[in-house]
Amino acid sequence: MKDNKEIKKKDSDIREKKSKKRNMQKKASAGKPSGRKRTQDTSVQVIPLGGLNKIGMNITAIRCGDDIIVVDCGLAFPEENMPGIDKIIPDVTYLTDNISKVRAYFITHGHEDHIGALPYVLQQVNVPVYGTKLTIGLIMHKLEEAGIASVCDCRTVRQGSSVKEGCFTVDFIKINHSIPGSSALAIHTPAGVLFHTGDFKVDYTPLFGDTIDLQRIAAIGREGVLALLSDSTNAMRPGFTPSETMVATTFDTIFAENSKSRILVGTFSSNVDRVQQLINTAKKYNRKVVLQGRSMETTIEIAEKLGCIKMPRGTMISAEEMGNYPDNRLVIITTGSQGEAMAALSRMAEGVHKRVSIKPGDVIIFSSNPIPGNERAVARVMNELAEKGAKLIYQDTHVSGHACQQEIELIYTLLHPRYAVPMHGEFRHRSANADLAQSVGVPRENIFLLKAGDVLELSDEKAQLAGHVRCGEIFVDGLGVGDVGSEVLRDRQALAAGGMIIVALTVEPGSGMVLSGPEIVTRGFVYVKDSRDVISEIRDVVLDSLTDCENRRIRDYGKIRNTVRTDLEEYLWRRFQRSPMVLPVIMEAEW
Repeated sequence: MKDNKEIKKKDSDIREKKSKKRNMQKKASAGKPSGRKRTQDTSVQVIPLGGLNKIGMNITAIRCGDDIIVVDCGLAFPEENMPGIDKIIPDVTYLTDNISKVRAYFITHGHEDHIGALPYVLQQVNVPVYGTKLTIGLIMHKLEEAGIASVCDCRTVRQGSSVKEGCFTVDFIKINHSIPGSSALAIHTPAGVLFHTGDFKVDYTPLFGDTIDLQRIAAIGREGVLALLSDSTNAMRPGFTPSETMVATTFDTIFAENSKSRILVGTFSSNVDRVQQLINTAKKYNRKVVLQGRSMETTIEIAEKLGCIKMPRGTMISAEEMGNYPDNRLVIITTGSQGEAMAALSRMAEGVHKRVSIKPGDVIIFSSNPIPGNERAVARVMNELAEKGAKLIYQDTHVSGHACQQEIELIYTLLHPRYAVPMHGEFRHRSANADLAQSVGVPRENIFLLKAGDVLELSDEKAQLAGHVRCGEIFVDGLGVGDVGSEVLRDRQALAAGGMIIVALTVEPGSGMVLSGPEIVTRGFVYVKDSRDVISEIRDVVLDSLTDCENRRIRDYGKIRNTVRTDLEEYLWRRFQRSPMVLPVIMEAEW
C-alpha cells in the first residue's frame, strides 16, 4: 500500500512539473516571433466577388478590421446564350457599401479577366491601383478610353518591392505567365500571410525575363503562410506545363518548312512574349511583320513604349505596305484565335476583312487553345479558312500560361500553408486543386471551395464561413451598364429562339369596338410573302379571341391583350410546335 501511495505521489509530482514547464514555455514564447504569427483576436476575411466556377471576372476583396484591399478587377466575356451582351463585369455592391474602408486595388497582371472591369468599377470606388509597369500601362490606356484617367491614381511598382495600405503590406513576387510583369502577391496581415498566386506557371527556361522567384516563395513559406489562394485552371492536367522554348522551336520549324508561303498567326493580343517570339523568328527568316486587330496593335504599341517588347529595326510594316512585298516575305500576327465574331481573323475567314484576303497556300497558325465555351466558334473559323485553301497548323504551337499539377504541388510544398483556398477556375478545376492540396499535407477540413460572395474568416486558430455578401454579374451592352438584366436577356433568348409576332388593332374609345385590324407583323417566325395562309390563320385566332372578350364584356385593355396572347401562343404551339414572342398592341382611335 505504501509503495502504491509513493508511486502515485511521484506521478502527481511529475505531472505538476510538466504542467509548470508548459506554462513557463508559453509565457516565455509570448511576444516572441514564431514560424507562424499568432494573434489572439485578429482574423482576416477573404471575400471572392467573382472568378469562381468560371474562367474570367476575377476579383477578391480581403478585409482585416476596417481595412479592405481588392486583388484584381476583371471582366468575363459573354456566353452563347447572352445575345447582344458585350462583356460582363462584377457587382461590387459590397465595395460601395464599405467604400470608406477600401484602401487600394492590387493587380496581378494585365489580362482582361484581371483588369477589364476597372474602367467601370473605378467610377464607383476610386482608390489607388497598384501593378507592374506593363499592367499599369494597359490599365491607363483603358482609363483614357473611358475618359477617367486624369482622376484615377495608378501606381507602378517593381517586382520584389512592397506596398503598405492600411494594415496590409503587399509584396509583389516574380512569377511566369504569358504576359510580362505577372506577379504573385504575399499579403501580410495582422492575422498572418495570405499568398495569392495570380495566374502562374513554373517555367525554368523562359525565353524572356527571369524565372519564377522560387527562393522568395520558399522564404515566405519558412516565415509561415496562413492561406494559399491558388490558380486552378490546369489543376486537372498532370505533370508540368511545357516551356515557351518548345513553341519557339515549333515556330522555327514552321517558318523553315513554309518558306514560299505567306504566314498568318492567330494569338491572344495580350500574349506579348508570344508576339516577341514571332517577331524574332520573322527577323531570322527575313520576313516583315504586320499586326492586325485593334487590341493587338494597342497592346504591342504600349508594350514597345514601356520596353516590354523589342522591335528589330525595319521588321514591322503597316498593312498598307503589304503590297510592296511578296507573300513569302510576310507574317501577319492577328487577333481572333478564339473565334470572336468581330476579330480580325474571323473577318478574314468570312472574306470581309478590308486589307487581308485569304489565299490558297496561306499557312495559318493557331497559337492558342480554345477557352472553354469557344470550341465551336474556333472550329467554325478553322473550317472557313480551310475552305479558302489555307493550310492550318495548331499542334505544338501553344503552351499554357497556367500551372499543371506538379507545379501547383511545388508551390504548396514551398509555402506549406495552414489553409488552402483554390481560386480561378470552374468547380472541377478547383476541386482538383483541393485534391492536390490534400495530397501534400493540407488537412481536408482546412481546404475551402468557396462560392462567389462567401465570407471566409481566417485566423491561426480557426477558419469558418462567416456569412455571404451580395455579388453577381452586371451586363454591359454598348454604352449601357446594368440596364440589361435577366428578364431582358430572357426576352432576347426568346426572340432568338422563336421570333416575334406583333398583333396590332385599333378600337373605339369607351365601347372597345374593333375599328381596324388586326394587323399581323412577324419577325423571325415565318417569311410573310410565302406564308399568307399562316398569317390568315393567325388573324382568325385573334378575331376569335376578341369575340370571346366581347361576349364576356371584357373592356380592360390589359385583360384583352392577355387573352389574345394566351390564345395565340396555344394555337402556335399546337400548329407549329414553336413559341414565338407574341406582342398584342391595342390603340384607341382619335376623333
